[in-house]
Amino acid sequence: MDAQNKEVAALIEKIAGLQAAIAELPSLSPSPEVDRLFTALVTACVPPSPVDVEKLSPEHQRMREALIRLCSAAEGKLEAHYADLLATFDNPLDHLARFPYYSNYVNLSRLEYELLARHVPGIAPARVAFVGSGPLPFSSFVLAAHHLPDAQFDNYDLCGAANERARKLFGASEDGVGARMKFHTADVADLTQELGAYDVVFLAALVGMAAEEKAKVIAHLGAHMVEGASLVVRSAHGARGFLYPIVDPEDIRRGGFEVLAVHHPEGEVINSVIVARKAVDAQLSGPQNGDAPARGAVPLVSPPCSFSTKMEASALEKIEELATKELAF
Repeated sequence: MDAQNKEVAALIEKIAGLQAAIAELPSLSPSPEVDRLFTALVTACVPPSPVDVEKLSPEHQRMREALIRLCSAAEGKLEAHYADLLATFDNPLDHLARFPYYSNYVNLSRLEYELLARHVPGIAPARVAFVGSGPLPFSSFVLAAHHLPDAQFDNYDLCGAANERARKLFGASEDGVGARMKFHTADVADLTQELGAYDVVFLAALVGMAAEEKAKVIAHLGAHMVEGASLVVRSAHGARGFLYPIVDPEDIRRGGFEVLAVHHPEGEVINSVIVARKAVDAQLSGPQNGDAPARGAVPLVSPPCSFSTKMEASALEKIEELATKELAF
């Protein structure tokens, strides 16, 4: 076994051990032990790695799928905990940085906006949908407050309790950003005519956790979004695919979209980002301009944006900091 294969085997063994330990926890609610295990998991998965999750054995594929679902459940409980904590302040929006990964959402939202602006020049959406917004819709808030100041944001989530928490924190004001953020409890599969109203749709990483579920969601969006509307899909790359689902750009094309850009960050931002546009009939046979690759062509892999050109020390420092302290309860 060569050095690279040994490295991959050791990483998979470590992640499998962490998955087994997490699966045995009595609860995924924030606690020192939950924090310790997930910190170890993120520390193992964030650095660049030669692992290709598509080549995992069936046993390890099942382990990965189970781990992603555990991560999703734990993330939901972590966000609910901090949503309740923030709600105790008179001005919750002044304390968002108390959430340990808030800076990741700030940087991810900035990355998504920069990729949109680069590949959809002149974009100025009037209506934006965020599917899978959760109890702490940081992404919508950052985009609305700093990058898309004229857009109305409709946030969709399956969980009514998550929307209630989000509405209490972000949608209570009748002016400013809060007035432009609405929250809806719905399954994206039940949205049809509504989707035709949006200039941009953001699809959260954990909406559709298995590949076939994600492809089905994307195909539904493609069936109901208007031609020319933009779709921003969160994905993962390398070992980060043990934390979040990996989206195949071909599934996006098959859903009726042109893939404009695929970006794999190397810094604090964990999620990859895919930018696509609902195809129009005249563009299905080939590119009409420099931005639109031909259907079936390899999508453009964007160079890193200015703030994510290398592995930022702050990311690993944040992880190490979380490993040495308990969450505030």
